[in-house]
Amino acid sequence: MSGIITALNTWAFQAVGAISSQPLNSLMAPFAESFFIVLPLVAIWLYYRKDKNVFSFVFAAVGLFIVGEVIKMIVMEPRPCSLPQLSWINHVGCESSFSFPSNHAMTLTGPILFLRGYTYLRWLYAIWLVLILFGRVYLGQHYLTDVLAGMVISIAIAYIVYRYRERIDRIALGIASRIPVVSDLASRLSA
Repeated sequence: MSGIITALNTWAFQAVGAISSQPLNSLMAPFAESFFIVLPLVAIWLYYRKDKNVFSFVFAAVGLFIVGEVIKMIVMEPRPCSLPQLSWINHVGCESSFSFPSNHAMTLTGPILFLRGYTYLRWLYAIWLVLILFGRVYLGQHYLTDVLAGMVISIAIAYIVYRYRERIDRIALGIASRIPVVSDLASRLSA
């Protein structure tokens, strides 16, 4: 099995290496950080649509990030860009945290489940997600298997959150209605 995984990861690095260029490097590096803007924008959009799933969407994204960080601390796999034997791969800088699983894949894949019923937003999010995840391998920050594992774990956990979203949203609305700063949020979503 290890040989298949190594071959898959090597193939992925060779494939992205074949299309690497300075302009694409310049584009992909900052694009990877766009989730700091996109996730809050989606949450705000859900809020203004009076979608009570906004709470479970945020809960899932934050929870997935935390789970990803915990798994990274347990597995402690070095990033491919930090290994001398992989110096041939394309990379622009190298993040200092661990590689497995890709936290971009963990945090960003599962929340797409909460966009059911919003066809255009879901498509835009899916296209953006594919570009982000491609960029993680393209920039040498993750192995393809880190990204795939992050996606699978994310969907599994997000499915559980999505299944219990009504309960999570009800609890969150109850808590929010007791906090003066966000009580307007709770009353707006309860209406």
